[in-house]
Amino acid sequence: MTTTAHETPATILLIDDHPLLRRGVAQLLELEDDLVLAGEAGEPEVGIRLAGELDPDMILLDLNMPGMDGIETLKRLREQEYAGRIVMFTVSDHEEDVVSALRNGADGYLLKDMDPDEMVRQLRQAALGRMVISESLTALLAEALRSQRSQPAAPDIQSLTQREREILRELAAGLSNKLIARKLDITEGTVKVHVKHLLKKLNLRSRVEAAVWAVQEGVDK
Repeated sequence: MTTTAHETPATILLIDDHPLLRRGVAQLLELEDDLVLAGEAGEPEVGIRLAGELDPDMILLDLNMPGMDGIETLKRLREQEYAGRIVMFTVSDHEEDVVSALRNGADGYLLKDMDPDEMVRQLRQAALGRMVISESLTALLAEALRSQRSQPAAPDIQSLTQREREILRELAAGLSNKLIARKLDITEGTVKVHVKHLLKKLNLRSRVEAAVWAVQEGVDK
């Protein structure tokens, strides 16, 4: 299946310690014109080095690996200022793993037991700048964020400016800062400032929490 969403294919780096899975993902991507496997690594350290060398559009990152786990690898990638998309690809549907990954800078969380066609669809969405989460995890994530709020005060949509509400709606749609900036015709830096302010006003700790809350409250309508 081919899509016209990208003029050039989105490049992907796969970091996973299972050779058979890496081969399966490689074979799956070979069938797609708009998604290309730029490299693969069976060890986190090698993956981090390749991320710097290849600068792929997206990294597909396993959570449970010997030595350095996926969360630590994720932190290291963000510390070295890798700015592309990072999507966790794992068998773990544990609440704490999902929340930890998203709070540490992941742009998505996909389960390895998903249908291959659905995986390709989700990777396309991630390449377009949208957050991707396996459908079976969305209710779990919403409940986890509801119970983990740092303060009991409920977020109040009335505290937001009109511009902040617009940005919140786009966050709920899963758009990245870059795409929000393009859609609202403002700079990416301005979007970052607004996101920071709306998170503070709503007593939420991350854009993921804001997106989930906005969907729950119907703000995305």
